[in-house]
Amino acid sequence: MRLPEDYNDHSGLTPTVVSAIVAVTLFVGAILAVVLLMNSQSPAGKRQAQAKETGVFIEEETLEQSAEGSSYPDTEDILTGSTLSPDDFDFWDMYPEETEEAKEPSQEETPETVENDPATDGKHTLIEYDDGKEEWVLISPYLPKHEYDFTRLVYQSNLMKYYEDGKLVSFVGADISKYQDYVDFGKLKKAGVDFVMLRVGARGYGSGQLVLDEYFAENIKRASDAGLEIGVYFFSQAISNEEAVEEANMVLENIKDYEITYPVAFDMEYIENDASRIDSLSKSEKTEITKTFLDTIQNAGYKAMLYGDKEWLLKDIDLSKLTAYDVWFSQESDIPDYPYRFTMWQYTKKASIDGIAGYADLNISFIDYSEK
Repeated sequence: MRLPEDYNDHSGLTPTVVSAIVAVTLFVGAILAVVLLMNSQSPAGKRQAQAKETGVFIEEETLEQSAEGSSYPDTEDILTGSTLSPDDFDFWDMYPEETEEAKEPSQEETPETVENDPATDGKHTLIEYDDGKEEWVLISPYLPKHEYDFTRLVYQSNLMKYYEDGKLVSFVGADISKYQDYVDFGKLKKAGVDFVMLRVGARGYGSGQLVLDEYFAENIKRASDAGLEIGVYFFSQAISNEEAVEEANMVLENIKDYEITYPVAFDMEYIENDASRIDSLSKSEKTEITKTFLDTIQNAGYKAMLYGDKEWLLKDIDLSKLTAYDVWFSQESDIPDYPYRFTMWQYTKKASIDGIAGYADLNISFIDYSEK
């Protein structure tokens, strides 16, 4: 190992050569210093110098455009931030906003469509016809509406009942004609039935003849003996006011010897899959015939009632002329969707109940007519 003082330079350079190299280096350095000084005094030079210091390099073409007064911000402003904020770089405002008018709303988004939808506007009720067709019918603001809360309807032992504040306020009924054949009214009462609606008779839908129900006399006697409350109905095919009075008088004649505590109902219907006498009647004519029958019954001191399903009540007669009478509404469903006031509801025609061998028509009355 050799110490520093023992180091011997054998480069071979003479003092004259070394001096020349030093002189040339100083001369080149002076020239570079002058060039740098000139560049730092020009705008472009300043920008280049600042770019080197900050590490941000800008294309020469961009610098030349800035020097010529283009619309872009000055580079110095961009770098120093003296006049611009981050919001100035938000270029999204360059594009127009998409307005609601620019959109083409779908049918579901159109307010008018939603507002005028009869299924949701609360102003219509649906009628479903036997042939499968449907029709939304406007609900009249002038006819009295029912005030039932159908969340209070319950099934108990296969019977529909209605409660208010935990108290039973409804009554179970069965409507009976010759089509139920022999009925054991004692068993019917034990099964929970409170009242029966017995068919007095009918007018032939083809012949026009008045016919007494062949089981009526026996039914009303045995129902009375069983302690059931009794109402009656008549199946009408009257085509004139005179025939309506004739039908009402037939009913009055056959119930005069019995205590009738429930209503006397008028039942006019079309005949399914067949022509009938009433097919050619207008709405006005059917309404007038109905009113004539009910007036005759009411004038005799009985409670008169109108029977019908939703189609009949809303389309075939004019309810506004029959508001003096209670309605016995017929609809086989868990919850009725009839908007107007009704006091009795026939909710099934295919029930099974002790006392009736075949299918039974069951009803619920929201009024105890025996107390009226």
